[in-house]
Amino acid sequence: MSADGRLPTRFLGRARLPVTSLGFGAASLGGLYAPLGDDEAHATLEAAWEAGIRYFDTAPHYGVGLSEERLGRFLADKPRGSYVVSTKVGRLLVPHDGPAADVQGIAGFYGTPNRVRVTDHSGEGALRSLDESLRRLGLDHVDIVFLHDPEDHVEQALGEAYPVLERLRAEGVVGSVGVGTNHTAVPARFVRETDVDCLLIAGRYTLLDAGAARELFPLCQQRGVDIVGAGVFNSGLLAAPGPGAPFDYSAAPEHLLRRAQRIAAVCTRHDVTLAAAALAFPGRHPVVRTVLAGMRTPDEVRQNIAAVRAPVPEELWADLAAKGLLPEGSAVPEVTS
Repeated sequence: MSADGRLPTRFLGRARLPVTSLGFGAASLGGLYAPLGDDEAHATLEAAWEAGIRYFDTAPHYGVGLSEERLGRFLADKPRGSYVVSTKVGRLLVPHDGPAADVQGIAGFYGTPNRVRVTDHSGEGALRSLDESLRRLGLDHVDIVFLHDPEDHVEQALGEAYPVLERLRAEGVVGSVGVGTNHTAVPARFVRETDVDCLLIAGRYTLLDAGAARELFPLCQQRGVDIVGAGVFNSGLLAAPGPGAPFDYSAAPEHLLRRAQRIAAVCTRHDVTLAAAALAFPGRHPVVRTVLAGMRTPDEVRQNIAAVRAPVPEELWADLAAKGLLPEGSAVPEVTS
């Protein structure tokens, strides 16, 4: 955190995009888990802007376009050079012929338009998806485009969608190109076989799961690929580790719940909240340039801002490591005798 309280800015990808250290994960704007009204969405975005957040990540998948539409309306009166936006390709949106009630709750989104998703990782699909995203956002370009969840369509995404995005990057239509997923093997393949310059990795470099550190992050360091860290709370367990807390969209297994509670207890002894530690942890790895957090209310914005502004002493990481509470591969100091 800078001396004047502003969020630090780091540069991401070959376009050197200035992303704030905390970004706004806009799935919530699409009604993730529960409907969200237009006024509530706008108030949350306004709180994020006032707090200094200038990186916003969205996708057609989030509320079948509702997230992009709301973000676009909010940014309409903001200077284009004052923020960074990423969106994704890999799903096209088409009208649903039946009643809107039929599509509520699909993929966890509620209060959504009467549309359905169609997976498409073809080159033509990528172009159409981006064009439609630009219309929903009201923009003439986006800064980052991620291939969204390509793990079940790897060959098509590698051979068709990715070359289109690479060409758009060369033409200056997009600034950076990457992959967004909660897996590690598939993005590692893209890093090895293509010229992606950034990845969005959700849930795989957290206080409970540092799987990305085993192969993916070292590979990214070798190839100069930057990381956007997401899912840092592992769906909620690292925000509130109580009975019934979710881990990766399902009820947390008992051993992970106990581990999260032990981490929280160590944090308390160092006068640090678990949320502050969870948000700070990914950014300690040299390939991670920014961390996304989902926020659906102004209060959640303020809570996350307070968490990222809170000092996290080095002694906390050493204490967690000494107790065996940091995942293997973490970019934290090793405890030596």
